[in-house]
Amino acid sequence: MNAQTQRRHLLSIALTGAAMLAVCASSFDAMAQIKYPETRKVEQVDTYHGVQVADPYRWLEDDNSAETKAWVKAQNEVTDKFLGAMPQRQAVRKIYTDLYNFERFGLPFKEGGRYFWTRNDGLQQQSVLYTARSLTGKPTVAIDPNTFSKDGTVALTGTVPSRDGRYLAYGVAVAGSDWQEWRVRDLNTGKDTKDVIKWVKFSSAEWTPDGKGFFYSRYDAPKEGEKLTGTNFFQKLYYHRLGTDQSKDVLVYQNPTEKQWGFQAQVSDDGKTLIIYVWKGSARKNGLIFMPLKNGSFVPGVPQTITLDFDAEYAPLGAHGSTLWVRTDKGAPKGRIVAIDLNNRAHDKWRTVVAETTDTLTNASLVGAKLIAQYLQHAATAVHLHSLNGELERKVTLPGVGSAGGFGGRFKDTETFYSYTSLTTPAEIYRFDLVSGKSTLFKRPKTAFDTTQYETRREFVTSKDGTRFPIFIAHRKGLKLDGNNPTLLYGYGGFNVPETPSYRVTASTWMQMGGVYVSASIRGGGEYGAEWHEAGTKLRKQNVFDDFIAAGEWLVANKITQPSKLAINGGSNGGLLVGAVVNQRPELFGAAIPQVGVMDMLRFHKFTIGWAWVSDYGSSDNAEEFKALRAYSPLHNIQSGKKYPPILITTADHDDRVVPAHSFKYAAALQAADTGNAPKLIRIEVSAGHGAGKPTSMIIDERSDILSFIANAFGMEVK
Repeated sequence: MNAQTQRRHLLSIALTGAAMLAVCASSFDAMAQIKYPETRKVEQVDTYHGVQVADPYRWLEDDNSAETKAWVKAQNEVTDKFLGAMPQRQAVRKIYTDLYNFERFGLPFKEGGRYFWTRNDGLQQQSVLYTARSLTGKPTVAIDPNTFSKDGTVALTGTVPSRDGRYLAYGVAVAGSDWQEWRVRDLNTGKDTKDVIKWVKFSSAEWTPDGKGFFYSRYDAPKEGEKLTGTNFFQKLYYHRLGTDQSKDVLVYQNPTEKQWGFQAQVSDDGKTLIIYVWKGSARKNGLIFMPLKNGSFVPGVPQTITLDFDAEYAPLGAHGSTLWVRTDKGAPKGRIVAIDLNNRAHDKWRTVVAETTDTLTNASLVGAKLIAQYLQHAATAVHLHSLNGELERKVTLPGVGSAGGFGGRFKDTETFYSYTSLTTPAEIYRFDLVSGKSTLFKRPKTAFDTTQYETRREFVTSKDGTRFPIFIAHRKGLKLDGNNPTLLYGYGGFNVPETPSYRVTASTWMQMGGVYVSASIRGGGEYGAEWHEAGTKLRKQNVFDDFIAAGEWLVANKITQPSKLAINGGSNGGLLVGAVVNQRPELFGAAIPQVGVMDMLRFHKFTIGWAWVSDYGSSDNAEEFKALRAYSPLHNIQSGKKYPPILITTADHDDRVVPAHSFKYAAALQAADTGNAPKLIRIEVSAGHGAGKPTSMIIDERSDILSFIANAFGMEVK
């Protein structure tokens, strides 16, 4: 994942057994003396469907203004002073650093007789891409992103080798921005070519089989001063021919009448077909078109429609000859796989090859002339292998109840790779033989976290309306159910993204500190298919908050913890989740950490790619949806006069996914409200974005501060 330029040389602290817990002096005692920076208010009032809504901190939306930058500096000074006074901070950082310092590997993939995989030695700022001719051969460095910048804030965002393995297209992002610049490296010489592609966002590269160029999608260059906040519309699909200037790239496809359309290119393994995935917003409802290629080369032509109904998800697995295999939830809320004859594309001619089951089909791939289907069974992974006609050939035996992913490759491959992880198991990499059906271990990380001392279990919680959902609970073995365990509850609940059990250093650090870590698979995610996702969207978004609150109540009722020792955390849509439930049930929680959250639900669609979230949230432009949004928007529902728990908001100055104005305005409103003496602080990372590509040093600093803040709120002594 990420890594660090400088290794930290900290005093060696023996960590024997669980970190001890005891009541200690809390820096919260001094909160009455903390003075928040003054935040100017303006007379800004907007009218939505006859309802007037004040927006006194509108000026904080201008991230380029000197006043906003001064506000950021002042807020960070207050937060830094508070965090620096926490007695737990150095011990937590030591534990986090030790547990983060382990060798990590990415999934191998093969192209042109070369294997590629990433490796991080533990504390490198960014992971390094290696290549080798065999899995047992000595790997060489293909790209080391640690050479891109001194502080590790320039990250590698994607790598795509040409079919012959000679060239490598790779994406680069600065300070966590979604904007990417793509370049090309000649792997024979180790040097970059002159090819440079700019203003790419939400796109990878896809080579034509002849190796002469690749497809990519981009936006027009943003206006001056709007790089990080301006809306992103009218994406275009281009073809770049190697050795030419970007200005010469061929426009493959656009739709000037549909500003929300975006495009992903996929070239069939036999080189005969370009498949174009047409996305529209964040809803997993898309279109598909295709264009014939000539002998593996791109020749401009007229795209032909497979479907542009945008009524379901249509995820192309690959094509061979005239047959295209697609994973879809059309007519199957939990997913199925269909075969489409590109010469006879009428919907009634589509053939189901893998039918819908009681489990959710979350992913699938076409590898080795087989269909590999990945399912979720109550939020844990199951994998089935089918013939091209859909016959079940075998079920993959996984190491345990956890999360597996990968299974990529080409049509003629005889092997594939997958990762397996759980809340207490760092990601292990396996090679899977498609002929024998056997898995062999490729890489297993060695970590200071002693997994034998901890355990994970799955429980089921009943929500307000009777809906059951799973939660995963991890902790040191021998946990006493006395209601006194410091507990950290994590959730997301949106955009059809399933919350499945996976190893996180934040979780392992918290457990080693003596805490209980819990992840909740709530509605809005993709754990149980399209209906589960839709039950947590738009006018039904409150279900997501009800589920998360129910998880907290279950933990208290079952004597895992008590409200004063229950912390909640989530990022992005999960930050919205935390902000909303704190407003609704402030007495249920002892600390709250909303990270890069969507906090202004009335204006989110006016920045960068925020318009794409309307499919999940709805829009304040719609009268009925405005009413629902206004009812839970974290910024607009702070309850002055109620006692709130300690809150640490985190964001970053280069976040162009969820612009930092969300967190800025929310922090200002919290600090101005009468919500008790507990701290309401904001931690603003400089030269960082939404999270992707963040260097190791920033990750360790931020997440150890989060855990220290919670430990301080709970009066924990950490050794």
